[in-house]
Amino acid sequence: MTDLVLALDVGGTKIAGALVDRSGAVQRAVRVGTPRATTEQTWAAVVGVVEQVLRGEGVAGVGIACAGPVDAPAGTVSPINVPAWRDFPLRDRVADLVPGVPVELAGDGPCMALGEHWLGAGRGSRFMVGLVVSTGVGGGLVLGGRPFGGRTGNAGHIGHVVVEPDGEPCACGGRGCAETVAGGPRMVDWARRQGWLAPDDADAAVLAAAALAGEEVPRAAFERAGRAVGMAVAATAAVVDLDLAVIGGGVAQAGELLFGPVRRTLADHCGLSYLDGLRVEAARLGGQAGLVGAAALVLGG
Repeated sequence: MTDLVLALDVGGTKIAGALVDRSGAVQRAVRVGTPRATTEQTWAAVVGVVEQVLRGEGVAGVGIACAGPVDAPAGTVSPINVPAWRDFPLRDRVADLVPGVPVELAGDGPCMALGEHWLGAGRGSRFMVGLVVSTGVGGGLVLGGRPFGGRTGNAGHIGHVVVEPDGEPCACGGRGCAETVAGGPRMVDWARRQGWLAPDDADAAVLAAAALAGEEVPRAAFERAGRAVGMAVAATAAVVDLDLAVIGGGVAQAGELLFGPVRRTLADHCGLSYLDGLRVEAARLGGQAGLVGAAALVLGG
């Protein structure tokens, strides 16, 4: 019996897959861009990743991390940043591809948190939130040392904590969610509206490079994003009594451009005595956190 599991991580920017063993080691990883396409074309990209990873090899199970919202009990997904999929039966579709083994599904934020808790910056923490600050802002909770998904598997979806009540419309239907301020494309859009001149294909990495070069508007975009993330973390910590926030994702690769304002905002907003020990750490597993966490759904890491 193989000890390997197939891990999948599906988001608005990429579809990744890998084999993961019981120690959490990632093998044979494959990553492709998420197509802006129809339901079945997007699914075909997932099939291609699975085939490239497996190459006919058997696995003991499959763990899937997907951008949310998810309905974990039903096995369906409706990712805000993958508009082609609404109530898409991802778990059953994958189970048809890899028959005869358990298939587990959770949000990408919860999987990132679970991966970091198992092998990354969250090791030893009992009450933590993990954040993915990328195309959107996702999150997941580990409470009492165990992953906590809530009723549908979406607990900890911190990107939809409201930080600007009169702010920009969000794809979720609300306004002023943290994601509308700190999601990479939203940061670039905001900077452009403030007069930042950049190539048409500029992304958060280009914005970060401009900020590091001292450009005022890009620096303001990261200050604004970090403040939004810090407010969302502070609100979450106050509600569920956290000791740690682990932040990863593409936008977080900008380092102190984001983490500086996050920490300053927490200092301003975490005045309750039980939040004195709240720490913020950079994720350590990088782009593999979601894969490791997805594997842990099956392996019990």
